[in-house]
Amino acid sequence: MAWLLLAVAGLLEVGWAIGLKYTEGFTRPWPTAATVAAMVASVGLLGVAMKTLPVGTAYAVWVGVGAVGTAALGMVLFQEPATVGRLVSLALIVAGIVGLKLAS
Repeated sequence: MAWLLLAVAGLLEVGWAIGLKYTEGFTRPWPTAATVAAMVASVGLLGVAMKTLPVGTAYAVWVGVGAVGTAALGMVLFQEPATVGRLVSLALIVAGIVGLKLAS
């Protein structure tokens, strides 16, 4: 159950990271409210998952899911470059996340 909560927390991290772009510096009320709600929920679920998962593993997986998801959506939503170097780097982060899961 903790791994599921951690995965949802990571997806919410992607949501708030992408949401920051839509807040336009926290000047748009609805995107700002949704972004703050995603932030609170993400950190809250991370905290619950850390009750049973090792702190280093949980935090690294949370950050990794957030980084990979945010970078991928940046490429899709904002036409950020999808260069070979970026894609290989994201694949390495995914490999690290899988490695941490397997080692836990």
